[in-house]
Amino acid sequence: MSLHAAESEKVVSAAIHEINHIATLPEVTLRIVELVEDPTATAQDLHRVIANDPALCSRILKVVNSAFYGLPGQIGSIERAIVLLGLNAVKNIAIAASLLKLYRAGDMGPHFKARDLWAHSVAAGAAGKMITDAIRTGMADEAFLAGLMHDIGVIVELQYDRDRFAQLIDELSIDEDGVPGRDMMELETRIFGATHQSFGRALCEKWKFPHSLAVSTGWHHNPLDLPEEGRMLACIVHIADKLAGDLGVGFRLDQTDLEISDDVLDVLALPREKLQEIAEALPEMQSEVRTLLS
Repeated sequence: MSLHAAESEKVVSAAIHEINHIATLPEVTLRIVELVEDPTATAQDLHRVIANDPALCSRILKVVNSAFYGLPGQIGSIERAIVLLGLNAVKNIAIAASLLKLYRAGDMGPHFKARDLWAHSVAAGAAGKMITDAIRTGMADEAFLAGLMHDIGVIVELQYDRDRFAQLIDELSIDEDGVPGRDMMELETRIFGATHQSFGRALCEKWKFPHSLAVSTGWHHNPLDLPEEGRMLACIVHIADKLAGDLGVGFRLDQTDLEISDDVLDVLALPREKLQEIAEALPEMQSEVRTLLS
């Protein structure tokens, strides 16, 4: 590990330790994550945990019965939802429903509002699911959560050191259209000593999320830097992030270039015509998912 990488890891570790009392998911959600990652866990085990939280039950059923999943008929019980969707899908819905509270405490002047970051993240989650549906990878739920989580490192920065975060936003030289004139990750490295990718990856690891989710969060800007066998989800999130940025709503301060390279599309065997179809359908899907999770 280079000296710079070692110093960056120290910064990230200190930040995650410092904000541990702030950036937490509800205990029931962490228990669900732990349970689903246990290969011996059953649908009955998951049902017992979720049944103790009526508000979470209601939210999960609301999402399951939406057009987002397109299931036939109305699903009236968590037990039935688990059977139809599987443990992993229900876990991801529970996490998504719990994340919103982390985006409620963060406005830094006219150029950064946490709710804008939430809107962007929801769009990226919706786009991630649409991409995986299009290429039939069977990763739709994982891609939805990965898209929703990809910029969580920005929240880490905000909660860790508001003064430095304010300096970061000021130095981005944002124009009247909300587009930054400087590279956000270069500034993050100078101001914080690490980027939102590294902070986000570390938080995923702290929460004991699947390794693939930590990787996609940690490399969503540069997925081709990953080994070939481990870059698919990061490429999905990379594309989803740019499609969400192209909507013109929400956060996009980390993006100065919305072009999607042929090399990334080739990893997914995703034709540009299909990409265009997803881009055209995304505004409606983003709006629906945001309403479901709000």
